[in-house]
Amino acid sequence: MTSKNILLTFVLACASLPPSLAHASDRPNILWIVIDDMSANFGCYGETTIETPEVDQLASEGVLFTRAYATSSVCSTFRSAMITGMYQNSIGAHHHRSGQGEHRIKLPDGVRPVPELFKDAGYWTCIGSGIPGLDHRGEPSANHGLGKMDYNFDFDLDMYDSNDWAGRGEDQPFFMQVQLNGGKIRGDSEAKNWATVERMETHFGGATDPDRVQLPPYYPRDPGILRDWSTYLDSVRITDWHVGRVMDRLRQEELLENTLVIFFTDHGISHARGKQFLYDEGTHIPLIIRGPGIEVGSKRTDLVEHIDVAAVSLAAAGIDIPKWMEGQDIQASNHEPKEAVFGARDRCGEAADWVRSVRSDRYLYIKHFYPERPHLLPSQYKEAKFILKRLRELHEAGSLSALSEKLLFSPSRPPEELFLYQDDNWQIVNLAEDSNYAEVLKTHRAHLNDWVERTGDPGPESPEVYVMETEHQMSVTRNAESREAYREHTDLYKQWVREGK
Repeated sequence: MTSKNILLTFVLACASLPPSLAHASDRPNILWIVIDDMSANFGCYGETTIETPEVDQLASEGVLFTRAYATSSVCSTFRSAMITGMYQNSIGAHHHRSGQGEHRIKLPDGVRPVPELFKDAGYWTCIGSGIPGLDHRGEPSANHGLGKMDYNFDFDLDMYDSNDWAGRGEDQPFFMQVQLNGGKIRGDSEAKNWATVERMETHFGGATDPDRVQLPPYYPRDPGILRDWSTYLDSVRITDWHVGRVMDRLRQEELLENTLVIFFTDHGISHARGKQFLYDEGTHIPLIIRGPGIEVGSKRTDLVEHIDVAAVSLAAAGIDIPKWMEGQDIQASNHEPKEAVFGARDRCGEAADWVRSVRSDRYLYIKHFYPERPHLLPSQYKEAKFILKRLRELHEAGSLSALSEKLLFSPSRPPEELFLYQDDNWQIVNLAEDSNYAEVLKTHRAHLNDWVERTGDPGPESPEVYVMETEHQMSVTRNAESREAYREHTDLYKQWVREGK
C-alpha cells in the first residue's frame, strides 16, 4: 500500500469515528469539584468570618453564579440527579438511600449516567480526591480508592476507569470528579469538633474564633452551637486549601488552560434548617465555572439548578446533550433564563416526608404535603448530631427564643409557605396567608403542578416499599443503639400513616 493510500485509509477511519473520538486530544478535560454539606460560605459569596483565597481566585478567573440551587438537599438524591442531569423525582431516585436492598431502582429506558456518555466519547473517567496521597478529607492516605458516588439506582461501576486522571492514555482527555468531604469534616459530636480544632492549630496555625461567628437568627448564640459553626467554617478553610492543591496540580501538569473546572456543593450546611430542607440554608449552593470559553471574572444572577452541570459539561466536550436530559446548557449562547427552579424533599432515612418547592425571581414557594408532622422529624441520623441534641436541651429548658421555637420546634407546619427570599434571607416571614399575595400564591401553585406533571413526580413510597427500604437500612446498621432508635422512628411513621397524619 502506498503512503498516499495509507493516509487516505487513516482519514476515512477517523471520519467514521464519533467527533469526540476522532479529535479526542483537542477536547477539553472536564473536572468537577463536588463538596459535601457546605453552603456558599466563601469570600467570593460574601463570607467575612474566614478567608477562602483559593475558591475566590477560581471565581475571579471564571463565572460565579449567585443563584444556583440544588434540586434536593440530601446527598444520595442530589447525586442521583447530578450524575444523570435529571430531576431525582423523574428517575424515581428521590428517596434518600434507597434502592440498595431488596427494592432495586433502575433508570428509565434510555437514561444513562454522565460518566458512561463521556467514556463512550473517548474520555478517561475518574473519581477521587484529585491529589494522589490525600484522601477526600485532605488527610494523607496511601490508597484512597474511588470517590463518593451514593447513587440510588443500579449502575455499572465500570463507568469509572480509576480514581485519578494519571492513568489515562496519551493525549486522552479526562472527565474527573473530585469528591471532597467538606462540611462533614467537622463531625457530628463535640469530640470531632475539637479534633478539627486541633487539626486547624497544627495545619493552619489556628482555628476560627466562635465569638466571631454570625448565626442565622433562629439559632441561639449558645457556646456549643457557636463552636460547631466555627468548626464548620474551618471545614470550609480545609476545603479551600484542598481546592488550591488541585488547581496547582493542573497548572504544574500544564492542564489548566484546557480544563473546564466546575466547583459546587451537594447542598447546604448540615443543620436544623439546612441539609434535608428546601430553604436557602439547605438548597442554595455555590457554583463556579472556569476554563476554555468562560468569561473571566463574570457574575451571573439568573436562576440555575445543579442538574445543569451535566449538560454544560457534555456541551463543552462536544458531546450531544441527550433529549431526555432535563438539565440545560446554561452556557449556551441561546440559553434563556429560567422562569423558575424546583426542589423536592422526600424520605431521608426513616424520616418520611413529602415537600416540594418552586423558586421564581422574587419568591420561594414551599408546599408541605404532611403539614401535621413537625419540622424536626424523628431521624436517627439528625438526632445523633451534637447540634440537634443541644437544641433539644435548650428547647426543653425553655431557653430558646420565640422565633427558634416557632421555626424549629413547632409540632406542625403550614401547608404552604411563601417568602420574598432575597429580602428575607433566612425565610422567616411566611406570606402565604397574606391576601396581598394571593395571586402570587396561585401562580406558584400552577408552576408546581406543571412541574409535577412534566416530571411524572411519583410522590411518596408505598407502605410496602417503605418497609423494604427501612428494614434493609436496619440490617446494615451495626450500632445497636442507632438501630433501635431507627426502628422506634419507623414504627412512629407507620402509625402516622395509619392515622392519616
